Amino acid sequence: MITRRDLLKSIPIAAAAATLPRISRAATQKPVVVSTWNFGMDANREAWKILSANGRSFDAVEAGARVPEADPNNHSVGMGGYPDRDGKVTLDACIMDEIGNCGSVADLEHIVHAISVARKVMEKSPHVMLVGPGALDFAIAQGFPKENLLTEDSRKAWGKWKADNHYTPKEYHDTIGILALDSVGNLSGACTTSGLAWKYHGRVGDSPIIGAGLFVDNEVGGACSTGKGEAVIKIAGSHTVVEAMRRGASPQDACEEAVRRIAKKQSDYREFQVAFLALNKNGESGAFAIAKGFQYALTTSAGSKLVDGVSLL
Repeated sequence: MITRRDLLKSIPIAAAAATLPRISRAATQKPVVVSTWNFGMDANREAWKILSANGRSFDAVEAGARVPEADPNNHSVGMGGYPDRDGKVTLDACIMDEIGNCGSVADLEHIVHAISVARKVMEKSPHVMLVGPGALDFAIAQGFPKENLLTEDSRKAWGKWKADNHYTPKEYHDTIGILALDSVGNLSGACTTSGLAWKYHGRVGDSPIIGAGLFVDNEVGGACSTGKGEAVIKIAGSHTVVEAMRRGASPQDACEEAVRRIAKKQSDYREFQVAFLALNKNGESGAFAIAKGFQYALTTSAGSKLVDGVSLL
């Protein structure tokens, strides 16, 4: 016969069980790496060098994110990114490991690899985020070279924008968000961008904000975003996706839930793009966007491919 004491003893156990993440029972696929947009194929290729050698997912996402940062032809990440309205290229980035450690930089000038500075913030400082001149001072103290990020192509585009006198920030959907699951089952993520072209100087988007542009929970999965950062920040987008997966949603359904929340709460959603990409603990991925055209790169032991994201509109 169960006594009252026995019943009371069982309550904490039952309550704890109810709070555990509900992960699907599908067989785990690992390692795996996903990243936003078609240039994610090159980012994945670099990340896969580490993952295929049984390396750590954290090292893999940093290595992958550094690829578009160094590409002068990518006009919204790193070197060659379009400047703000004052002609200054400012970068935002964050990185998060499998045990919840994270680092971030925002409004960072003159440093190509913002993602690596974000990692140093995590590893070499007591802080999560550094911004503006303070972030630059920290980067230089850590040995990062100071460089001119405004390429001739970007300078010309900025000049044309000024001549046309539009004075409106332009949304480019080339933020790189990258998520990886390594061979021992640990998840990490990274996100890096130069943000909206012609933005107000000092504008910060979702990319360096933990829980908005990126969030990773090693018990559940990770998520990242691309598109209009202001819209993502308003719903803590990537955290919203991960929490949906915690409740048992697939990565695909979790991304859709976040997009539909934006559409419900932000009446102008038809005027911009936002997309979410997610990877769960089993190595299952999914994505959902407001508008058509979003793609993500997927790499596993079976090879690499571009996947067309499903959209609301």
